[in-house]
Amino acid sequence: MVAAPLGLREMAATFTESGVLDPALAHVLSRADFDTWSGKVQAARGCVKPVRMAGSSTVVDGSGAVVSELSGNVFVPCKNRRAAVCESCSAHYAHDTFHLIRAGMAGGKGVPETVTGHLRVLATLTAPSFGKVHSRPVRNGHVRRCSCGELHSQYDDALGTPVDPDTYDYAGSVLWQAHAGELWRRFTIAVGRKLARALGIRAAELRQVMRLSYAKVAEYQRRGLIHFHAVVRIDGPEGPDGPPPPSTFLDADVLAAVIQEAAASVLVRTPESSAVGARDLAWGDQVDVEPIATSEGTSEDSGDGWHDRRVAGYVAKYATKGTRLTEGSDYRIRSAEHIEQLDVTEHHKQLMRTAWRLGGLPEFEELNLRKWAHMLGFRGHFLTKSRRYSTTFGAIRRTRAEYRLDEQREALGIADTEPLTVVNDWSMTGIGYHNDAERRLAAMFSELHLARRKLDGQDDDAGAPDGR
Repeated sequence: MVAAPLGLREMAATFTESGVLDPALAHVLSRADFDTWSGKVQAARGCVKPVRMAGSSTVVDGSGAVVSELSGNVFVPCKNRRAAVCESCSAHYAHDTFHLIRAGMAGGKGVPETVTGHLRVLATLTAPSFGKVHSRPVRNGHVRRCSCGELHSQYDDALGTPVDPDTYDYAGSVLWQAHAGELWRRFTIAVGRKLARALGIRAAELRQVMRLSYAKVAEYQRRGLIHFHAVVRIDGPEGPDGPPPPSTFLDADVLAAVIQEAAASVLVRTPESSAVGARDLAWGDQVDVEPIATSEGTSEDSGDGWHDRRVAGYVAKYATKGTRLTEGSDYRIRSAEHIEQLDVTEHHKQLMRTAWRLGGLPEFEELNLRKWAHMLGFRGHFLTKSRRYSTTFGAIRRTRAEYRLDEQREALGIADTEPLTVVNDWSMTGIGYHNDAERRLAAMFSELHLARRKLDGQDDDAGAPDGR
């Protein structure tokens, strides 16, 4: 039998109580091409549904000579950000998110370290109430009774579901989700105008004094509605390279008041509909704003408030969450009948049914709600940022590719000054593994890969240096 990578055979044996491998797993482990296959799985970090590619990748030096060539079949990670779909790719996305978010607070990756002295806060904007839901309120460390009269466990599936489903405003919930992106856009405009007023200048003059930068992530609450966590930073007029306005003019308290006031002022009105009428959509009353300190000399789990390392890990965590309490809602809805087959709560099903129903009305056609029914109506990106906040995912991935190319240079003994060109010629041949045994073995490697990262300390900051 061909030897498996260290640890993989031992993990495979855990699938049986006797320690004897499942015959299907044993067949894969004994294949003549197992070493090649397992190498592809490792290169894809144990992705549960990789894209299978065939072709070649050639490295050519400045004279046109081929210095390295790879040909045949490879696995490319699916790169899905949702942990419910692919835990390995989700973890990798979280690593990149951590570095993107933290660079905007601590510097690095093209952002000057002087940005640590800029005013920044963590703002949380929530959805309004569309009806009472089962909750587990805590006051002074003690759990209190829900409005239904019950004392809910934190594991109670009823949490987040309506106390009275018949009166819950499902149409309002879905329409609010669909317009959350527009609410955020109008909110950022309102913040700029109110900042100008706080500084005693006209809104048109604000760019001559400062620039508002941000990065935000959307998180689903148990009731199925999103809220936004946003790092909001004040820069100079040139962006992070320039000094911001002095604290004598603008401090954390003033910025918090501006954010609160801006959130309360934003309104989006939906088109008139014979089915649900017209709706005035706004942010919820709960708007939290906390200052962000530097993480120097502060532990990750410190209770001393928010610091850049903790905030980056917090945002990265929520950037990989889906709509789910169960897995079914992370996949696109194909029909109204499909909704009934999903393993989700009745509350989530009703949100999807409402999105599907409203999506069939001409007045809501531009919202494309049927396409986003699996997201409970939310149509926006889960992670967005202003242009000057920090680096981009593309830049992080290019850095990683350059790092790998430098590794090749070193292995081939090629000088750093020698120009190299990579020529890729790949075509897709399929998606996923050929059978359940391969998928299970890949899942084992994914677990092993993530466990090793944790042991190496790479998960302490949501990833290795530069997210490699």
